[in-house]
Amino acid sequence: MWVRVLGSAAGGGFPQWNCACPTCRAARDGSRPCLPRTQSSIAVTADRRRWYLINASPDLRAQIESCPDLHPREGRDTPIRAVLLTDAEIDHTLGLLLLREGRALEVHTTPAVRETLCSGTAVLRTLQAFCPVTWRPVVPGAETSLGDGLSYRAFDVPTGKPDRFAVGGDQGRVVGYRLIDAATGRTAVYLPGVPEFTAEVRAELDDCSCLLVDGTCWRDDELLDLAGKTARDMGHLPVGEPGGSLDQLAALPVERRIYVHINNTNPMLLDDSPERRAVERRGVEVAADGLEVRL
Repeated sequence: MWVRVLGSAAGGGFPQWNCACPTCRAARDGSRPCLPRTQSSIAVTADRRRWYLINASPDLRAQIESCPDLHPREGRDTPIRAVLLTDAEIDHTLGLLLLREGRALEVHTTPAVRETLCSGTAVLRTLQAFCPVTWRPVVPGAETSLGDGLSYRAFDVPTGKPDRFAVGGDQGRVVGYRLIDAATGRTAVYLPGVPEFTAEVRAELDDCSCLLVDGTCWRDDELLDLAGKTARDMGHLPVGEPGGSLDQLAALPVERRIYVHINNTNPMLLDDSPERRAVERRGVEVAADGLEVRL
């Protein structure tokens, strides 16, 4: 199984178009070493011929063009076989509309996410006006085959973040995915949004080969002056505070731990920052676009 990070930033990307925070300024003027990043999404395959996207960001077109394995091989034959969604956030779903030229699209969501995308944001309803969409219901706890020896098991992620569109129910509003390679037994977990490592969430992470996990904010109050919300208000456990995700990840029996979904304000985006050094000392990686992991 191969996992490719298409986009490693949180919503808005890095630098964010309307932000002049120190990290965004450094990305623009080159005063500190750092890499620009697009909005969060990954692609998974078992054979490098058929690929499955998890989330479809607004930057999806550029992400596809940057990955030759995702290019069409002849005519309009795309190697993208399906899209799996962790939630109904605009940052994770707006890219579906960029796939409207396809002959058909298979979308895996929980019933709650599907209801929001049909009746709340209308993303799926709009997409269906352009191309046929097949919905595959995601049932947390049930293993689902994608074919080619690749399967997934979704799991519920508790969140107190308000539902902006208030259509779908609370259950299944946010999920993580445990991806399983039948040939090797190796697993990867994609968890771009998590406010707390509950016992149930920890059980899904145990013994996975690779964990791609929420690295949105370094501090809980990081966005208070800019957005009027804390990281936890937005459904994200901060990285660097005592008891934060970095402390908790160090104790997990996981082979490879990688931060994704990193907000433009997070100082660990700067290659020379103390925060980056603190992360790397604990054996955790900070993802950049194009990172590929083979399991």
